[in-house]
Amino acid sequence: MPPRRPRPRYEDPEYDPVPIYLDELEEEESGEKAAKKSARKRPATRRKKDEMLEETEQPSGFMVGTTAEGEQIVIHEDETPQWYVVHCYSGYENKVCQVIEQRSQTLGLQDKIVDIFVPTEDEIEVREGKRHTVKRRVFPGYILVKMKMDKESWSTVRNTPGVTGFVGTNNQPTPLRPDEVDQIVRRMESETPRVRVDFKIGDTVRIIDGPFYDFLGQVAQIDSDKNRVRVMVSFFGRETPVELDFLQVEKSKPVEKDKGAKDK
Repeated sequence: MPPRRPRPRYEDPEYDPVPIYLDELEEEESGEKAAKKSARKRPATRRKKDEMLEETEQPSGFMVGTTAEGEQIVIHEDETPQWYVVHCYSGYENKVCQVIEQRSQTLGLQDKIVDIFVPTEDEIEVREGKRHTVKRRVFPGYILVKMKMDKESWSTVRNTPGVTGFVGTNNQPTPLRPDEVDQIVRRMESETPRVRVDFKIGDTVRIIDGPFYDFLGQVAQIDSDKNRVRVMVSFFGRETPVELDFLQVEKSKPVEKDKGAKDK
């Protein structure tokens, strides 16, 4: 046991005690109890989250609304132009692009809204036995906008008539990855146009070109990448598979029975 320190005397000139009042002790004790009680009521996860928010700086952004659960929707700003997917009314894609370009020019936002277009590709369709090359929208109801995301550019695009919103996660616009943009561009620049077909596996088609001209057969397989179809044709009483191009067949129309023969 350590030796007991001698108690100073009151006559000692160096001894100058600080006065302690009972009411001050009671206030300090009550304050400590209240702080401990508040810490017990607040969950540990909440305390940890509050501490992390205090330590880290919040990224710059702007609030555009709230979710159904009451959470704030904050969109973060980006000084680098990126490609975003914008949803609009189907059939109005070109009109929406024109309006966005006009609004950006009027508001002087050409440096923020850099580019905008509708992804399309060439497609061949057969009408009345003739081939026609047409432009088809790759993603009906969607357009691509390259822009610097901030409150002004977001509002210009989002409030354009016909636009229903940006595509993204957690109610926030999500930019496309570079490989996704390259894939869309390659599809648009492809030299081999796609062929639109109106038949599916199991349908009966008529061959309109080649050695099996005017034969009927059933579709067994469709290869959209190579524009090829496999048709099962009855040849000398046996089912024979025939590989054909999409443009060599057409969907067979059902044969209408003669009404006069039906009445008899």
